[in-house]
Amino acid sequence: MLPLDGEKGLVIVITGHGKGKTTAAFGQAMRAVGHGLRVQVIQFLKKVDSGEVRVASQLEGLTVTQFGTGEFGDLEEPEPLEYEMARMGLEAARKAVEDPENDMVILDEINTALYYRLVPLTDVLSLINDRRRGLHLILTGRNAPAEIIEFADTVSEIIEIKHHHSRGDSARKGIEY
Repeated sequence: MLPLDGEKGLVIVITGHGKGKTTAAFGQAMRAVGHGLRVQVIQFLKKVDSGEVRVASQLEGLTVTQFGTGEFGDLEEPEPLEYEMARMGLEAARKAVEDPENDMVILDEINTALYYRLVPLTDVLSLINDRRRGLHLILTGRNAPAEIIEFADTVSEIIEIKHHHSRGDSARKGIEY
């Protein structure tokens, strides 16, 4: 189903070092699903049973596919499996963008995958540029490349002012995942 206004789909980037980029994207997904749009989320670098993924599985019109190892490795020196998972995620992203049933595709943590060179920037730019009319595309993750920011219609930067992790607190269910 195409968006009601039939206009060109938007490219939205949610980046920055603050907490809440994925959560913001899922909020956008819920808003879209609430209006009858179909949303597919492709998560790069993630394999976790998060609250967002649990809720998504209960909502008609919202699907999530994860492409991560489930380990928190050193992305400065990624393992071969990280490259393979990112490649598989990019292929899934291409299929999601090409699927005429999708109205919105969220590429969660794609900016991070780009930053660590797990996926080629040219491939992601092609994916954005070649998307069909009416498809909304949301790209999340820290360190969004300048080329992605320039191409986007809307860019939001989430800035960390203070975070409980800095005092040694561990991740909490319902807060970080």
